[in-house]
Amino acid sequence: MSARATGITLRPSDGGIFRFDPGALCLELLLTGGPGPLARYEVLDTPAGLLDWVAACRLDPPGLRLPPVGEDDLVAARRLRDAVLGLAAARAHGRPLAAADLAVVNAAAAVPPLVVRMTESAGREWAPGASVAGLLSTVARDAVELFTGPHAAAGRIRECGGPDCYLLFVDTSRPGRRRWCAMERCGNRQKVRAHRVRTRSEGEEECPQD
Repeated sequence: MSARATGITLRPSDGGIFRFDPGALCLELLLTGGPGPLARYEVLDTPAGLLDWVAACRLDPPGLRLPPVGEDDLVAARRLRDAVLGLAAARAHGRPLAAADLAVVNAAAAVPPLVVRMTESAGREWAPGASVAGLLSTVARDAVELFTGPHAAAGRIRECGGPDCYLLFVDTSRPGRRRWCAMERCGNRQKVRAHRVRTRSEGEEECPQD
């Protein structure tokens, strides 16, 4: 049985569709927008935005069905996302974790999470009674595991090294040297920039001196 592919396809306004794998469910929620300059990417302002994220994220099994999503659900989803963003950014930059962000994540995690059950064919499906609160609890518990788990994954939370790219991810590479959100985007852009600088420098060195 093959594992379900992880990561979400991003379509930035400047083109160059690419697939980004942040390494954790809770970090995938950060791809829905956020405060400040991230507000232009906001999708959790409509029920469709949340449902689209559910369909695209790494929840396993896929096919989660939620009851009608209300405004209070969207407010709670944005609040949790922004708290996880605050915690992940703090870890990436070596700052203390904010008590307010911890409180939001812990409160969400205290609610019963989504439940998976086994089918007659030995498959997996979501148990009836799923709710947005249960979804957010599952995401919050994933955040708790990320920041406190035995594998010290929180120490490998990184921010993409590309200029003006603030995507956060867990560096799961064996040497722990991942720098980019995706090589096909920021990694290749850096290669192009480095090549231009090198070519320009070589050209200047070849110019005859007066």
